[in-house]
Amino acid sequence: MGRYFRTYTSAAPLAVFRIAFGVMILGSVVRFWAKGWIEELYIKPTFFFPYYGFEFVKPLGEYTYLLFTACGLSALLVAVGWFYRVASILLFLSFTYIELMDKSTYLNHYYFVSLVAFLLIFLPANVYFSVDAYRNRSGSYDQIPRWTIDSLRLMMGIVYLYAGLAKLNSDWLLEALPLRIWLPGRNDLPVIGFLFNYRETAYAFSWLGALYDLSIPFLLLNRITRPFAYVAVVVFHVLTVILFPIGMFPYIMIVAALIFFSAGFHQKIIAVLCRLLRLPDNLLVRHKILIYNALHSKGLLSLLALFFIIQILIPFRYTLYPNELFWSEEGYRFSWRVMLMEKMGHVQFKVVDESGRQAVVNNHEYLTPLQEKMMATQPDMLVQFAQYLRDQYARQGFQNPKVFADTYVSLNGRLGKPYIDPTVNLARETDSFRPKKWILPFGDEIKGL
Repeated sequence: MGRYFRTYTSAAPLAVFRIAFGVMILGSVVRFWAKGWIEELYIKPTFFFPYYGFEFVKPLGEYTYLLFTACGLSALLVAVGWFYRVASILLFLSFTYIELMDKSTYLNHYYFVSLVAFLLIFLPANVYFSVDAYRNRSGSYDQIPRWTIDSLRLMMGIVYLYAGLAKLNSDWLLEALPLRIWLPGRNDLPVIGFLFNYRETAYAFSWLGALYDLSIPFLLLNRITRPFAYVAVVVFHVLTVILFPIGMFPYIMIVAALIFFSAGFHQKIIAVLCRLLRLPDNLLVRHKILIYNALHSKGLLSLLALFFIIQILIPFRYTLYPNELFWSEEGYRFSWRVMLMEKMGHVQFKVVDESGRQAVVNNHEYLTPLQEKMMATQPDMLVQFAQYLRDQYARQGFQNPKVFADTYVSLNGRLGKPYIDPTVNLARETDSFRPKKWILPFGDEIKGL
């Protein structure tokens, strides 16, 4: 093991990853801006759902545009490797702040981007083929510790393996759910659309999807299977884009998977970039090894060890809760459970004060359609909104208002059923990591991990 940590390899893969990652995030920011989503998601809403423990992350109003500007600029600086250390810190902080402002916009790939941005703060991604390396030749290296690249490969492996493990459940494998619900809605696609009307197609996609996630990291690690595995990565994620438009995540995974390729492959990419950009031949340093001193190396390795221990454990926190995971969603976020369920809900809030005065809440007065849709199936968001309603109606003259909710939720095509106890005053409940006892039983079982 000690020998491994003293092994060095070309810095080219880390440099290419830095460029690709920065460009993808910059593209995401531009896309958000161009489509008007900044205003729609972060400026127009009058109420936001903060994450537990991060309530101090507040919406910024019109200053949100400055936040996105900082995020895009830092992504560009990371890509070109200019003021890299400051830029990588700013990228992590700005992107994560955006992610934490409202949990109704939660997506797995936002979490992935934050984690990778955090890792890049500590990795020497700017010592080769960067503006920093060109301006400071003493800080330019073409050989770096192997573990700095393998840490990104490990992060990719965790994402895929946990996504695969999450698919090993009875709904996904035995019932082909939710794909059996979703695929017929895409039967208008040219050439292949008619196939989505068949149950067999949903079963094939379900089993192949699980097999893909569980095997792809190992196939990418193997030199012989790597080219075929990467073709599978491209096909899988392009198909995802066609069938289920989920933003930039498929593209990010396609370019991120390049980190598994050999140093020679990445050196060819850099050579092509040098020719296209007409960069000078002396830009790249030769035969210079980045060797950390013992204290620096031990500190970085300890930090990465702690980071990965946390990433390995967090997806299993759902085992601490008594309810069915897909039903309660306690421990569901941040566990790489990607597109595993079709969950629809409806919620009607009622506010009652001490005198018996009542009011039925029109959710549309306070929430966007996206917020209302996400809230209807997630208990922690129901509590947050109930507390907001309590305060709103208290200002309107309600004395010690109580907030009750009638909720109905359907999971993976099952008949809708009551979701939370309608007799519980949600205004008195608090969001926490503790199990929510007022979630009504699922009445069914989804076997698996």
